[in-house]
Amino acid sequence: MTELSDRFALPLLSAGQAQKELYHNESLALLDLLAHTAVVDHGIDTPPSMPSPGQCWIVGSAPTGAWAGHDGALAGWTGGGWRFIAARAGMTAWDIANGYWLHHDGSDWVEGVLPASSLNVGGVQVVGGQIGAIANPAGGSFIDAEARAAVTLILNALRTHGLIAT
Repeated sequence: MTELSDRFALPLLSAGQAQKELYHNESLALLDLLAHTAVVDHGIDTPPSMPSPGQCWIVGSAPTGAWAGHDGALAGWTGGGWRFIAARAGMTAWDIANGYWLHHDGSDWVEGVLPASSLNVGGVQVVGGQIGAIANPAGGSFIDAEARAAVTLILNALRTHGLIAT
């Protein structure tokens, strides 16, 4: 039996193995699907009838046909037919059809949400983690209704974007 790599079950070569090129080529075919993965679509249960070599999909939860038994996996079409790679926590893929990133959280593919602790642009943090709630302005000895309304709008925008708690 062929030994497999720990994370993605790529076939490994062993000493004295016959036809090493078959195992090496299979590993390269799988690695080609994994490197900078872009999928045609995700959550699809039926294999496309006319895929092109190099195209990938993320299999849905009730796959049929050639995809049966590979739910949640990355399915890639190659010159040798379908190749499947089981999803692992931390995998990412660009969803071409929807224009956003997918990432696997260890149990499922998450659409369009990339976890992060901050967003840096040009080496400067522009967005960080959510801070605590800030109350709308109230009270005071001098009440400026227009300023109060403007501050309330700003606070509501920050809440809507999740930058401060509600």
